[in-house]
Amino acid sequence: MDASVMDRARRVRLMVFDVDGVLTDGGLHYGPEGEVLKRFNVLDGHGIKLLQQSGVDTAIISARKSAIVERRAADLGIRHVRQGVHDKRTAFAELLRETGLSAEQCGFIGDDVIDLPILLQVGFAASVPNGHEAVTSRVHYVTRSGGGQGAARELCDLILRAQGNYEAALAPYLT
Repeated sequence: MDASVMDRARRVRLMVFDVDGVLTDGGLHYGPEGEVLKRFNVLDGHGIKLLQQSGVDTAIISARKSAIVERRAADLGIRHVRQGVHDKRTAFAELLRETGLSAEQCGFIGDDVIDLPILLQVGFAASVPNGHEAVTSRVHYVTRSGGGQGAARELCDLILRAQGNYEAALAPYLT
């Protein structure tokens, strides 16, 4: 692992997640009544919980608005949720004001060009391997796992390791 990636991950106090293509596989499944269905990965969810338990706050900033995302965020205890946001730069600025953190203390994982305004500001920028080339070429870290297939968990584990909290996070499950 590149030392600069670990240094950047070590400083993360708030990890922000895009949804479609990161916490999901990016597919939108429409039901017969027109409802949109999304599939989330349980490993990703547990990684987010472990990250929170280690003291790293979490947030979602998503261009799409969905009751399903609101429910998933509530299930995971994600306090900061911004949906239906097409100007992600403004949503991120509001989040910084709300938390009192600097962009340098934040991480963000996104997959498409709409995410670049945040990715270019944060101290730790990440993407998924199937993200748009304009994104993957500009981030500090590209996950091995795809969106909705463990990418968020991989990133959470990396941050836990960088901050020296990985073994403590696992300890309750090893006794």
